[in-house]
Amino acid sequence: MIGLTVDQRLLRAADLFARGHLRKQVKDPELRTALTPDYTIGCKRILKSNDWYPALQKDNVEVLHSGVTEVRGNKVVDADGEEREVDAIIFGTGFHVEDMPVASYVRTRRGQTLEDKWEGSPQAYLGIAISDCPNFFMLTGPNSGQGHTSMVFMIESQIEQVKLALDARDANGGGTIEVHPGAEKAWNAKLQKRTETTVWTQGGCSSWYLDRNGKNSILWPDWTWRFRMRCKRFVANHWIARPGKRAPAEPEPAKAAA
Repeated sequence: MIGLTVDQRLLRAADLFARGHLRKQVKDPELRTALTPDYTIGCKRILKSNDWYPALQKDNVEVLHSGVTEVRGNKVVDADGEEREVDAIIFGTGFHVEDMPVASYVRTRRGQTLEDKWEGSPQAYLGIAISDCPNFFMLTGPNSGQGHTSMVFMIESQIEQVKLALDARDANGGGTIEVHPGAEKAWNAKLQKRTETTVWTQGGCSSWYLDRNGKNSILWPDWTWRFRMRCKRFVANHWIARPGKRAPAEPEPAKAAA
């Protein structure tokens, strides 16, 4: 964990182990060079497999070094412009993280979409609350993702903070509660400062961890136990609670004369 978040020199042993595994399984030097990453290990998610390299060396497999840029009918086109005819295309489309589709539908109190509010860099207080969005909470939001440990642990932590916020709202008359803009801004400034030493921003790769502005708006850049401890604590002045309209008191039931 320290190697991922503080000092990448500590990842050297893992890098040597991974390269040794590659040398052991791939004998062709040209293919081995093509499969060797040019970035620090951990910059992208580390995948472990005993079958991946052998699969790439089968007679019916061709590794495209330049990558696929487009599909034309029943042909795939690589970055060099060469076309290859195929019978079927099985592909991983990836997934939307920083450009989550829901951001174009959810609007703040003032009618601004989250997509416009974020401008390409999602942010939220503790990954759960967004200023100007009363009674709105999310789980696994900005900077609460994981690439190296349990996401369930983070979700459980966030649920605890959401419950504390709802309890505070109900204690104030059951109206609305939302994070204070200043608290949200300070929290995210602290997170971005913390990401500066991580392999995800310093490792030399372009990954889904980074948004279009080059910021890590996805992963939690610290120990997960620290996130758990922070979510256990409710800071009242980080929130704005507004009382709701109280329901009229129910009339006393009529009593029959004795």
